[in-house]
Amino acid sequence: MSKTMPLDDARTLPLWRRPVTLLFLMAAAMPVAFATWSALLNNFVIEAAQFDGSDIGWLHTVREIPGFLAIGVIALIIFIREQVLGLVSLAMLGVATALTAQFPSLGGILSITLLSSIGFHYYETVNQSLQLQWIDKLRAPKVLGWLLAAGSAATLVAYVLIVMTWDALGLTYNTVYMLAGGFTAVVAVFCLFAYPQFEAPNPQVKRMVLRRRYWLYYALQFMAGARRQIFVVFAGFMMVEKFGFEVHEVTALFLINLVANMVFAPILGHAVHRYGERLTLIFEYAGLAVVFLAYGGIYWFGWGVVLAAVLYVIDHMLFALALALKTYFQKIADPGDFAPTAAVAFTINHIAAVFLPALLGYLWLISPAAVFLLAAAMAMTSLMLALLIPRHPEPGHETILSPPAPAPAE
Repeated sequence: MSKTMPLDDARTLPLWRRPVTLLFLMAAAMPVAFATWSALLNNFVIEAAQFDGSDIGWLHTVREIPGFLAIGVIALIIFIREQVLGLVSLAMLGVATALTAQFPSLGGILSITLLSSIGFHYYETVNQSLQLQWIDKLRAPKVLGWLLAAGSAATLVAYVLIVMTWDALGLTYNTVYMLAGGFTAVVAVFCLFAYPQFEAPNPQVKRMVLRRRYWLYYALQFMAGARRQIFVVFAGFMMVEKFGFEVHEVTALFLINLVANMVFAPILGHAVHRYGERLTLIFEYAGLAVVFLAYGGIYWFGWGVVLAAVLYVIDHMLFALALALKTYFQKIADPGDFAPTAAVAFTINHIAAVFLPALLGYLWLISPAAVFLLAAAMAMTSLMLALLIPRHPEPGHETILSPPAPAPAE
């Protein structure tokens, strides 16, 4: 494993070995496994294990347990460097994804999903911390937008192959999961040995941090986790259960999302840089409320598959604006709080995720429209919270309820 190197000295390295390049490689590797797993999941569980709405709810509840326990990252980074932990977790995600189709039963799918989820959530926790430490505040919104675009571009290749070859070559779930998960694992191992261990100038606090002045960030994270679960669990499930989408059709829908992310993620990053976190998050939450109400309309009024597909793409694009939540925290936080707060935030984000999918799975059996109506209410609650974000957040001025920092004396 490579030696440590101060972050300021990394600029002397070749471009391919610099920290930002490592972030781009990880951003490209992770979604190949995770997004492929997601694209095939609904068809796989219905065909292999005859899942219904309740079963899919329990699956996602199990998947979110490691997110709820992401606070364990704080204990691990006492003994393991963040960069190493992130890459080991990424490799774990890849290996578990590769083995998914080997366990075509409810118990087997739940077990392998738990393992892949540990890798995913611990990687995401550390990755968010590294992004905030390694990217300058002024460049963060734009770079985060490009990182989203890079992940979409890498996944696009995998999805194009699935759409073009699934029927033509008679691919199986096992083949696709093996290839996608194997790619992610190989990239993670390469990064583990090819890059120095970058040392950020601000040592991270290696204990749990809960600060009163971060309360709005915590509240927004909680609502984001609750709201996103409904989209992740039930929007795609609706496309398969109600409209009978097959694997190549679901993947084609994901392809559209990827192209939209490649085009619009850098633009959205620029929008956050120009208009600030307050306005972009207000726009995101208002848009999501409208989308979730329209999802309910599909069941209330019998609206068709074309509208459902359009709403799915818009929904996915609006979630990309969540990068504004990262940059909001970057602006208000102490530099040493990035790692412990990333872990705490992931745990808060997953409080509702642990019980909500299973609970709403039973509601889905009674009224799918009611599930989406609840999501719209959550989006409106997030909108109310976003109104409390200042135009220019900073330490000491985290919300509009706290006074701005005094002007320097002349």
